[in-house]
Amino acid sequence: MPVRVGIPRYLAYFSYYPWWKTFFEELGCEVITSSPTTKKTLDDGVAEAVTDACIPIKLYHGHVMEIKDKVDVLFVPRMVKVRKFFTETFCPKFLALPDLLRASINDLPEILDTRVDLSQGPFELFRISKEVGERFGAGLSKITRAYLLACKALRRYRNLMLGGMLADEALEHMENGGSINRDKKRELTIAVLGYPYLIYDNFINLDLVKKLRKMGADVVTAEMVSPRKMLREAKRLPKQMFWHYSNRAMHAAYYYMNRKRVDGIIHVTAFICGPDAMLDRMMEIESRHYDHMPFLTISIDEETGSGGVDTRLEAFIDMLKRRRVQE
Repeated sequence: MPVRVGIPRYLAYFSYYPWWKTFFEELGCEVITSSPTTKKTLDDGVAEAVTDACIPIKLYHGHVMEIKDKVDVLFVPRMVKVRKFFTETFCPKFLALPDLLRASINDLPEILDTRVDLSQGPFELFRISKEVGERFGAGLSKITRAYLLACKALRRYRNLMLGGMLADEALEHMENGGSINRDKKRELTIAVLGYPYLIYDNFINLDLVKKLRKMGADVVTAEMVSPRKMLREAKRLPKQMFWHYSNRAMHAAYYYMNRKRVDGIIHVTAFICGPDAMLDRMMEIESRHYDHMPFLTISIDEETGSGGVDTRLEAFIDMLKRRRVQE
């Protein structure tokens, strides 16, 4: 019977899941993911996580609760650094995530908390892959094949998003194939920016993307900006922020504002997240320097209701349409 590896459907899942899934399956493991977020996921997470945790951490606990009794191993990598040209790291709660889970949830299976720090050298990812592969009894040739196929899967995933797909659309296409649906061009284009686990989780963002599309707006995200363009936009910051996802969102904001390819920017932020609060203020200030780019903040926590968010979105879209008529 294959080893069952559990991967919670949250946090770095939206950035790296195709790599993880391909790698573990090529090693002969069965990959089990939690279901898309629901109210029960949130309630379970709130009950288990420490009181002052931000909502993403609470949701991650909820996803772990769903699958912990269905798997032999939980894969919770300790994400440190993934871009060698930046001194940035991940949020401290990302770094401590395996420890937070062990301290909060009883009867957990083994946690595979592989440390990921790609600033250590050009072959660090393969070294990590070899270490994990040997943990599952794989030989060098099998590990190498799994590593190469995983890299290929991640490249495909990222290319689909660069081509205009959202994360869930890209994952669905990779899983089931089929032709790529190209929606008819809408009246407005909105950049929805923030951390991937807020942008791509339809429960916690209250189906924000779907609502914007129904209102006549195309949606673009940070994942639709190539790494080369991100690197170029990074030079606009006199000093980079400390956090990986904060920098990505800010660099993408510069890209969309500088090229005037969007009618407005919406920043989706998690309430009580320190790095996110700083990022939100920076985006708002910088938006004024680019022809007063319309800017809206949507702050989310476990108490956020759809009514208030709907009203703000409708007002923002109405303002953008009026602005376009006046130009």
